[in-house]
Amino acid sequence: MGNTVKTVILLGLLSGLLLVAGELLGGRGGLVIAFGIAVAMNFGSYWFSDKIVLRMYRAQQVGEGHALFEMTARLARRAGLPIPKVYVIPDESPNAFATGRSPRHAAVAATQGLMRLLEDHELEGVIAHELAHVKHRDILISSVAATAAATIMMLANMARWAAIFGGGRDDREGANPLALIGMAIITPLAAMLIQSAISRSREFAADRGAAEIIGNPYGLVDALRKIDTGAKRMPLDANPATAHMFIIKPFSRGALTSLFSTHPLTEQRVARLLQN
Repeated sequence: MGNTVKTVILLGLLSGLLLVAGELLGGRGGLVIAFGIAVAMNFGSYWFSDKIVLRMYRAQQVGEGHALFEMTARLARRAGLPIPKVYVIPDESPNAFATGRSPRHAAVAATQGLMRLLEDHELEGVIAHELAHVKHRDILISSVAATAAATIMMLANMARWAAIFGGGRDDREGANPLALIGMAIITPLAAMLIQSAISRSREFAADRGAAEIIGNPYGLVDALRKIDTGAKRMPLDANPATAHMFIIKPFSRGALTSLFSTHPLTEQRVARLLQN
């Protein structure tokens, strides 16, 4: 199944889960409330998430004459994209991300540690990966998925309290504690699984897009291996809510299984790149 088709199906499942959670919690009125919350959160994420995340990591904009800007501009032209804003993050952990609501309002950020670690052809692979995210509008897709999942988790938390104190659906039907408890337990897990699957699918697509921009996968392959090792040795002090944005998960996997990971295993990404 193609990554685009898979993403559409997963987003549909996530949206359906959101509406089911709203309906279980408050009947028809709960469904409307859930939809309204999702729209409001997506609006905020669409317009302001780029500024928030760049400020969060103290990213500093660079312009013409800076090596990272010149490389990004050259690759953007090759990809048929507007030149994004370019930022350097003052951190020694090797990593990078793209953000922005559209190709005309995009930004690419890389850490100082990444630029010190990688050779030029490897750094090109990383920047091309981030530009592929911009080209595919993955920032918008991931924002929608993340805010929908966050809304579902908020509704699940409300369901836990409703199960304890009574309520849910409408006053005529009364509460259904078993349904509320089931929703409180199952829906957050399902939302996390779907959101993670969407993120992994988009990473594979961006890897392939980077190889197409560069003309070969080898720089990105070498970069992924180096970044994976470097990020484990020196994790980035990252907010978990933004972990899906980075090219490599910015901290160790810990106890999470691959099903809940926002990134595919590096070995899987390398294998797919070398197969194409």
